[in-house]
Amino acid sequence: MSDIFDEVSEDLRADRTRALLRRYGGWLIAAAVAVVLATAGYEAWSAHRKTVADQDAAKFLAASEIADGPVDQRRNALPPLRDLAQNGSGNYRTLARLRAAGVLADSHDLPGALALWDDVAADTSVEADLRSFADLQWALHQIDQGDVAAVETRLQKLTGKGGTWRALALEGEALLAIRQGQTDRARELLKALTTDTTATDSVRGRASGLLQQIGG
Repeated sequence: MSDIFDEVSEDLRADRTRALLRRYGGWLIAAAVAVVLATAGYEAWSAHRKTVADQDAAKFLAASEIADGPVDQRRNALPPLRDLAQNGSGNYRTLARLRAAGVLADSHDLPGALALWDDVAADTSVEADLRSFADLQWALHQIDQGDVAAVETRLQKLTGKGGTWRALALEGEALLAIRQGQTDRARELLKALTTDTTATDSVRGRASGLLQQIGG
């Protein structure tokens, strides 16, 4: 008896399925096709995006090699870097601007470099760490001659615990204190840096050397 009930249930399910297909078959097929097309489109878009990123990476590395080359040829890196800054994909637009700023600074075009660092620091579409790096570079390149209050403001933004550039910002604050003749303040900052386990060896080493120079 149970076999008969099972057969009847299967027939009913088959009938319902046929009825649903007659009623909604066109929509189901269209939906299936849409899913396939969407998947294929996404795969194609992902492949294209990867290709573009690979090309931009190669352009950035080639420009960086020029920027790291002989001093009198470094400015030759600016045209490809500017092209990437304008037309590059993802973070390469930002990295190109930062690299170009470094080239300008090395070429004694500090106003041009400062303008680029300002541009990156103010760009809310850029990742926070890269914006902070731009602020750091702006401040460090103004330690000797920039407006003290402006430099201090930029550095203090970066000295919070856990900040990526915290140690370098504190080092900058120490240098700024030395510039102003605030030796005690500089010693305090430098002593803290020499024992800061989050700072790199090079930062701790420079802090120790500066301490010796100012009688710490």
